Amino acid sequence: MDAKRSLIKPTLDTPFHIDFSWWRENDREWKVYLRGLLGPDQEEKLANLTGDELVDWVDPQTAEVKQVDALQYLLMNHFAQLGEGESEGTSLVEAIFRAFLRTGNSPMSSTQLGEKLGRQPQTILRTLAGARVYRGIRPIE
Repeated sequence: MDAKRSLIKPTLDTPFHIDFSWWRENDREWKVYLRGLLGPDQEEKLANLTGDELVDWVDPQTAEVKQVDALQYLLMNHFAQLGEGESEGTSLVEAIFRAFLRTGNSPMSSTQLGEKLGRQPQTILRTLAGARVYRGIRPIE
């Protein structure tokens, strides 16, 4: 566990997000996993890229333009189109991960995630606040 993470004691209202930079630094297979989540249309678009391109992405809530990795951009668009019911029957971590992708990685608390996923916020908090970082999901610093 890194020093910064050990100083943060998340609560039910602590906002989390997918920290893609953490994931890139700590998981050598991150691109393989993410590519496996793409649909055929997104995979075809990704095939035309070298893999390190940054693209402009517009935050749907704030209209702020951010530069994101092309793979991240394609994933967020793919899951936004799938809708809410797509995560039913998946593990808790996978449902949380997909919820972040669907919302453009907008920060959400355990309480908000619980409402969105129909899961217990306390269980979500225990999972996300533990010593292990799942899929790069971390508290906002």
